[in-house]
Amino acid sequence: MELLDDTIVPEHARDVKQEASEFANEYIEPNAEEYFRKGEYPHDILEAGQDAGLVAQDIGEDLGGRNLSLTEVLAIAEEFYRADAGIALTLQLASFGAEIVEEYGTDEQKEEYLRPVAEGDQITGLAVSEPETGSDLAGMQTTAEKDGDEYVINGEKFWIGNGVEGDWLTLYARTGDDENNRYGNHSMFIIPTEGEGYHAEHIPEKMGFRASKQAHIVFEDFRIPEENLVGTEGAGFWMLAEFFNHGRIVVAGHGLGLAAAAIEETWEFIHGREEFGRTINEFQAVQHGFADMRMEFESARALTWRAAEKVEQGEDPGLWAAMAKTKATEAATDCAEQGMQFHGGRSVLTDRRIARVYRDVRVPVIYEGANEIQRNLIYRQS
Repeated sequence: MELLDDTIVPEHARDVKQEASEFANEYIEPNAEEYFRKGEYPHDILEAGQDAGLVAQDIGEDLGGRNLSLTEVLAIAEEFYRADAGIALTLQLASFGAEIVEEYGTDEQKEEYLRPVAEGDQITGLAVSEPETGSDLAGMQTTAEKDGDEYVINGEKFWIGNGVEGDWLTLYARTGDDENNRYGNHSMFIIPTEGEGYHAEHIPEKMGFRASKQAHIVFEDFRIPEENLVGTEGAGFWMLAEFFNHGRIVVAGHGLGLAAAAIEETWEFIHGREEFGRTINEFQAVQHGFADMRMEFESARALTWRAAEKVEQGEDPGLWAAMAKTKATEAATDCAEQGMQFHGGRSVLTDRRIARVYRDVRVPVIYEGANEIQRNLIYRQS
């Protein structure tokens, strides 16, 4: 059963999909249980991914990357997440937010900050969410106040990938307070992850995605030069909105990979587990449950790849990205839950792949905009 076959994948993305599959089979899958159990940051696998040209390679060729398209990044995502979600997220977060700098930054910013990431010498991240604010982008309270030729940053950020490990981050901060222009009060900045007033620590251990580390960051009069502003002041909300249209397609790939993992593990188990003198796949209830898993997966994958094409072409990108993200991540949740049920008591053993998948699927339905928010977007843009 080849769930992630490439017949649905555009021809130009098939080579990198094969590269990702081979890398996942060699580096990610064999180490998944160990990294999940230890909850450690997979530095060695990240380095191997950089050497293989599979990390941060959507950055342009002129800056040292491969200029991978959205569909190519999606192809990598479903392969990596089938192998292990925590390690996969670490690999994909290494350049998270760099796309904003490439799209809106100056030539000097791109050369100084993006080239080292594309060449595997640095990693970065995106700092948006806050302790009390997640999906409400216009409600973020971390401030960046102009003081001469500098900006002074104060506030907190939460759930920030590479907040500790990263060399620099793209920061979303409030630069205005116009009640009549709620979506024009925020801007994007490049910030180094060192210096007086920058404090970051890992968030306490999570139940899933344990090989991926997120940080709680506190800014106390942290100063950056004005040239670290990305694009124009007040345009941050719109930059993020466009960025998340692409990001949500990739998150749909996260869901597809997790769903595939749940289905594979379940198929193997139901053909090997005996009850009442026969393997449990012979029971009609099990067959119907597995049929539902397969249908949910295939419908989610068809929608996701169609949505990826729509977003690349700029055809209602917000609508299609929201639909794909919601459908694929919820399909993963459904498949993992059904797989757990079929595994019975063994499902709760922490060394079981299905148990890891079950924990991990709780995360993508929330990040990059909780699915309740996605349904709002789908309705408004239909």
